[in-house]
Amino acid sequence: MQKKKVIRETIEAIVIALILALIIRSFVIQAFKIPSSSMEPTLLIGDHLLVNKFIYGVSLPFTEHKVFPLKKPKSGDVFVFEFPGNPEYCKSFSSTIRKRFQNTVEKGSAWQLITDDCKDFIKRVVAVEGDTVEVVDKNVYVNGKPLENNRGVNVDPYVYPRGPEPRDNFGPYTVPKDSVFAMGDNRDRSFDSRYWGSVNLNEIKGKAFIIYWSWDSDEHWVRWRRFANIIR
Repeated sequence: MQKKKVIRETIEAIVIALILALIIRSFVIQAFKIPSSSMEPTLLIGDHLLVNKFIYGVSLPFTEHKVFPLKKPKSGDVFVFEFPGNPEYCKSFSSTIRKRFQNTVEKGSAWQLITDDCKDFIKRVVAVEGDTVEVVDKNVYVNGKPLENNRGVNVDPYVYPRGPEPRDNFGPYTVPKDSVFAMGDNRDRSFDSRYWGSVNLNEIKGKAFIIYWSWDSDEHWVRWRRFANIIR
């Protein structure tokens, strides 16, 4: 009898632990791994970070709506979101870029490592609803002024002229209601809102806030200095 009681209590403890883990992952905090260089130098390939899932609101199960938001995303926030465009376009774009630069693209670039399922992305908010964004010769402007607290870097000296390639010359584009405009800090190696438009608030999964682990696959070693780094 005592043995059955111990087994039952053990099973109950495991079930409760699994339920709590599921709740935490679904509504509180989720881990995320950086797969590409699109957010360098802020985030490096191999960084593992935690995402605050409730700060922008809790997603209701089986719906696309959020409730009880503590705040709205603002310019400068680094956030994780579900790819807002057609996944087939994302995969097609990735394939096209790989073919175009197959002999020159560096290991770990955004073009080489767009996630295969094109599902979860991480970028920085550069503009919110009502703002007008324009990129002129790689320079980002919001409402006609240079982007404040600009964390973006450019690694390619070539400037694409205004045309079908929006990387270096884009807009003007006004961010629609309940949406944000997202860009990678590595401006020349980021597949972002310049290509597929704004991100609706309901597609946002949370705000990235801390790095808890970082592995350098080239050096095959831990990046100890990045432990517990707050993401800004």
